[in-house]
Amino acid sequence: MGKGIRLALGLLIVWFTGTSVLQAGEADPYIGRWALTIPGGGAGWLGVTQEDGYLDASILWGGGSVVPVDSVFLADGSLYVVRLHRVERKDGQGNVVRTQTFPEAIVANVYGDTMQLTQIQPRRDGTGIDQREFTGKRIAPLPAKPDLAKVKFGDPITLFNGRNLDGWELTNPRQTNGWSVADGLLVNDPAQRRGERRISYGNLRTRAEFEDFNLTLEVNVPKNGNSGIYLRGIYEVQVADTYGRGLDPHHMGGIYSRIAPRVSAEKPAGQWQTMDITLVDRHVTVKLNGTTIIDNEPLLGCTGGAMWADEFRPGPIYLQGDHTAVQYRNMVLRPVLK
Repeated sequence: MGKGIRLALGLLIVWFTGTSVLQAGEADPYIGRWALTIPGGGAGWLGVTQEDGYLDASILWGGGSVVPVDSVFLADGSLYVVRLHRVERKDGQGNVVRTQTFPEAIVANVYGDTMQLTQIQPRRDGTGIDQREFTGKRIAPLPAKPDLAKVKFGDPITLFNGRNLDGWELTNPRQTNGWSVADGLLVNDPAQRRGERRISYGNLRTRAEFEDFNLTLEVNVPKNGNSGIYLRGIYEVQVADTYGRGLDPHHMGGIYSRIAPRVSAEKPAGQWQTMDITLVDRHVTVKLNGTTIIDNEPLLGCTGGAMWADEFRPGPIYLQGDHTAVQYRNMVLRPVLK
């Protein structure tokens, strides 16, 4: 029996093995947080936990949010992660005529701090199975919270000069550049033309890369606006019009899908807002409009849209430009002195 068939058959036993209580230590090699390089080279993340003898897992797959998986279990020494995908079948008028559920299995094996994974996914047209190999690396335990009062910062670096885009470039040069400078502001205008093919606009990044730092800036978000500020290219601080919507990790100033603000401090759309962000030892502090909304909280892994999953390499500041219009000004970074 071929490997692909054996792995596909693993999908059939999820309901029988997914609820069994594990023996002590059986799942230990898999417990923890894993930085994934998913098929195609994108950034992903897998977190596996065990409580009362049962396994749970959450996953980040490229873009979007960190989400719980539908099932996770051990079989023959391998870890099976199962996600269920709903597929709507539509008629010629776009009406949904039936809904089907397609299971996807990710089968993992651990070798020390390296994880080898295989994605087994039925094709949505029902004609077969696709199988793709990828890898993961164990993320080292988080250090203790840094004492920010003892952190020393270097000379300030002005990231945006107010005149041109010197020092900036698109993260993907094949996309359309919607960024420009107007009246001393860094402006994104990802305009779409009605009735025409959608234009793919790019994200803007600093050419320079940084490790730990303090970043201050001002941002103006329009009505229903959505952008983001990526720290070291991997952690997104959400920028969005969420005034009056309560506390959520997808709201203004939150670490996207990971850390919710502890208090709402955003202003209504169309007003200038200040951000003061400190990243030290994989801990983040965010002050929004002078109020601390995230206080030296640990970062468990990358967020959706990360340039890579490695949390230990320097990276750029990048601004999300593929969603809506947004304006930035007074962007200054002070690197941490080691």
